[in-house]
Amino acid sequence: MTTHQTAMIMMGLAVVLALAHVLGRLARRCGQPAVLGEILAGILLGPTLFHGALSDAVFPTDVRPMLSTLGNLGVALFMFLVGLELDHRLLRGNKRAAVGVSVGSIVCSFGLGAVLAVWLWNAHPVGDRLGFVLFLGAAMSITAFPVLARILTDRGIQHTRVGALAMASAAAGDVVAWLLLAAVLTFTGSQSSWQVLFVLPYAVAMVAVVRPLLGRYLAAREPGGTGAGGRDRGVAGRGQGVAGGQRGTDRPGAGERGPGAGPLGVLTVLLLVSGALSEWFGLHFIFGAFLAGAIVPRQGTERLRGAVADRFEAVTWMLLPAYFTVAGLKVDLSTVDADGLGELGLILLVAVGGKFGGAYLGARAAGRPGRSATTLGILMNTRGLTELIILGVGLQLGLLDTDLYSLMVVMALVTTAMTAPLLRWAYPRQMVDADLRELAAEWEAAVPRPQAARAGGGKPSGAKR
Repeated sequence: MTTHQTAMIMMGLAVVLALAHVLGRLARRCGQPAVLGEILAGILLGPTLFHGALSDAVFPTDVRPMLSTLGNLGVALFMFLVGLELDHRLLRGNKRAAVGVSVGSIVCSFGLGAVLAVWLWNAHPVGDRLGFVLFLGAAMSITAFPVLARILTDRGIQHTRVGALAMASAAAGDVVAWLLLAAVLTFTGSQSSWQVLFVLPYAVAMVAVVRPLLGRYLAAREPGGTGAGGRDRGVAGRGQGVAGGQRGTDRPGAGERGPGAGPLGVLTVLLLVSGALSEWFGLHFIFGAFLAGAIVPRQGTERLRGAVADRFEAVTWMLLPAYFTVAGLKVDLSTVDADGLGELGLILLVAVGGKFGGAYLGARAAGRPGRSATTLGILMNTRGLTELIILGVGLQLGLLDTDLYSLMVVMALVTTAMTAPLLRWAYPRQMVDADLRELAAEWEAAVPRPQAARAGGGKPSGAKR
């Protein structure tokens, strides 16, 4: 790397971080998740404005591969955090409704997306027609679980029945959608078949061998326990919305004690090796990073997991905007004509109709009332950064052309921006407060009076809202 390249990459990162921070804060002031403004910052730095003159000046061609590498590291950390935040316990008591909502939203979205892909193929032909159809169906099926969690927390509804069900549905749907996408990429991949055969043994080994060993190692180093927890340190920056998930103060033990160099190093090596193996198998490194986070045991590691996640989020906050910029450099909305606007309209219709309609019907079939089903449909339509990652994979593998990629990025932004205002309409503050009071009353009635007195009359954490 030359002196000029080093200077340009450092200056470019400074511009990216500053603009992402400003637009992220502006998005929060407008009642939107910060990730929306950060993605928009990446698009504004691309060729959409000034015919690429700005992007060429700030990000010369010779520094873009280095920027892409930094962005990919940020995505790997983000996907690790997505896996780390998944909690199968959310399904307790919500299994039937969660399965109905997640399956309904995925089936409808995939089906409508595949039908749309058959029509779009004529205007956007790529190398593999079947692969194009399957990929577009899978891309339409994604719900951004971390962004959804952030919206629920900001609105204070994560402890309501609707909020818990939305989290459970999104978590279950995320796993199914990622498995579906992995199958599509395996089917359309260019890797030789003998490498793909290692995928199943790799996944089994991660769950059956690595997970128990990792659990024993981390439990022995849990802060406040008997292990060698790290020294007391201030938790690094909070990542102001880049990952879109729950922040450090929402996690048990977050900020109380640092994770220590040992656990932090082990988890970092795990996600990098897992990502490298999945890439070699012919999938994509995002699946390996996601699986590495998902196998980290929850029991006995609550404080350590929260502290590790905070440290990773601090690094993610610096690296993810680089990914937004790399993605934005491939988005050129200045060339969209009347036909492109018509395609965008159809894409939005299919994206919203498939997710909202499927989730609504699934919730109603599971016995949920109409307003609750409407709220779930709105929440499941959130896509955000997760969709952007999937679209980047499709563009990289030649399953999307740049014109359709640009339109799909706009769809991801619009569907995410719709969520907050529609949620305020479908589930207003007075209904949230009423539901929280009802849950608090049920909790007090379920706890025997002497035990409730000893517990100090505790209530669900959102009951005071």
